[in-house]
Amino acid sequence: MAIHDLADMTWEEVRGLDRARTIAILPIGAVEAHGPHLPLGTDVIIARAMARAGAERLEAQGWRALILPALPYTAAPFAGAFPGTLSVGSSTVTSLLLDLARELTRHGFSALALANAHLDPAHLDAIAQAERRAREERLLPVIHPDVSKKPWAPRLTEEFRSGACHAGRYESSIVLAVQSDLVREDVRKALPPNPASLSVAIRGGAKSFEEANGPRAYFGWPADATAEEGRATIEALGSILAEAVAGALGNPKRAAAT
Repeated sequence: MAIHDLADMTWEEVRGLDRARTIAILPIGAVEAHGPHLPLGTDVIIARAMARAGAERLEAQGWRALILPALPYTAAPFAGAFPGTLSVGSSTVTSLLLDLARELTRHGFSALALANAHLDPAHLDAIAQAERRAREERLLPVIHPDVSKKPWAPRLTEEFRSGACHAGRYESSIVLAVQSDLVREDVRKALPPNPASLSVAIRGGAKSFEEANGPRAYFGWPADATAEEGRATIEALGSILAEAVAGALGNPKRAAAT
């Protein structure tokens, strides 16, 4: 079965979907600084790749997958001081996700899966609030595998697990695999490593990239990035998304009958 992109479909084509067996997948990222070598839309590029890879696996399991237009605006206060970063309030993000869940419930879809590539604490909190409120309202399941936590984080790269991974080897490799023309290669190859762990800094109370020792909005080893690693990471992210859906919903035939 073909993977569908909602924005490319007509309303009659959507009407013809078996919506009770269709997972709506929302790619989520931020428009924010990603070092001097990656585009502001890096998160969205990664989220779309994760959504596509996850959709392929869901289709193979018997689900139908519908990829929604990506959400590029969210809470991104850590990068707020860098030109081009566009951060919106956490409550705005929660309200938008909740409204989207209501609409998808109204249309009879099976679940909303979030292919999320943005890990700012304010953003993650907004998602958690939307998940909680969707449960309280008895809406369709909102499924968000938080890749910064177990059991998902150990399946990603060593740099990612170190926490020194914003615009480093992890993210640079994915963009090289998907849209290499957007990587400023001459800049990337000359960047020195920044081993400062963003996750450790967050636990220590840091509120910005600067406070976390990332004055150029990157952490990790961007010069070591490869498209090969990026392709492998996309496969891992797709598997994580599909497994999170399976863990929440189980067998697609059984879920459709309930």
